[in-house]
Amino acid sequence: MPDYAFFHKQFMPLAEAKIGILTHALPYGTACFEGIRGNWDSAQERFCIFRIKDHYKRMFDSCRLLKMNLPYSIDEFCQLTGELLVRSGYQEDVYIRPLAYKSSEAIGVRLHNLEEDVFIIVTTLPSYLDIENGVRCCTSSWRRVDDTMIPPRGKICGIYVNSALAKTEAQESGFDEAILLTQDGHVCEGSGENIFLVSGGKLLTPPSSDNILLGITRDTVMKLAKNELGIDTIERQVDRSELYVADECFFTGTAANIAPILEIDHRPIGTGGIGKVTAKLQKLFAKVMLGRNPKYSDWYHIVSPKAPI
Repeated sequence: MPDYAFFHKQFMPLAEAKIGILTHALPYGTACFEGIRGNWDSAQERFCIFRIKDHYKRMFDSCRLLKMNLPYSIDEFCQLTGELLVRSGYQEDVYIRPLAYKSSEAIGVRLHNLEEDVFIIVTTLPSYLDIENGVRCCTSSWRRVDDTMIPPRGKICGIYVNSALAKTEAQESGFDEAILLTQDGHVCEGSGENIFLVSGGKLLTPPSSDNILLGITRDTVMKLAKNELGIDTIERQVDRSELYVADECFFTGTAANIAPILEIDHRPIGTGGIGKVTAKLQKLFAKVMLGRNPKYSDWYHIVSPKAPI
């Protein structure tokens, strides 16, 4: 199956979409991106691109942090993404990656006086974490980057070195994923996911002021928990030791979906299995991702692969 990209304002085979080795974003990380799920509904033979407008809204915010202007509106990005998905010919779950970057071939650390460009690609993505059997985690020796260093509310490419250091440390130590703490020692997030605790019948999750990425799956879970299960979410600082005594813990993210956490730092969480609340949220999320619940129609961008281009 040939892969396609939207690059330099046109659709082209992915193999032809190239950038030069002097491109500013390559050595300096001056770029930002989104990860968007296109969920294939085999029964209705269509894709549901989940919360695409929210993803592009966040990308616009990231671009503002990097002093970049995008050449299209959110609605235009949605249309281009749908067309690229149709051209790509997939009939399975896909991962959509738009990326805006400083495209000047220039040496020198700065954000100003540089050209910029954007591309979109569609690909498949294997399971990032084991959502069926759960994951084992450790708290990382690497601390989460602070807002005064690189703004973590943006999906800025350079910040992901922080995540890569933590992820590799965890996996080379025999764990599946890392949990990063803030500079003052509070729970922040995973290497590529937000984190929730279930405690006392409520959800707990770190607040935006603790340097988390404001995840779209995170927001989805908070709304589903409230609307469908009647469970409130408390956003507050979370101590590391609270993880150990929580009834349940789980990660959320576009790549991770809802991933149960079975163990942290060699301590079982709750019963050491997938908790009841986590399992209920997984089932709700799996259905809503296919675009079948009219209550959440604003979250759905439906694309038929049979639609004319």
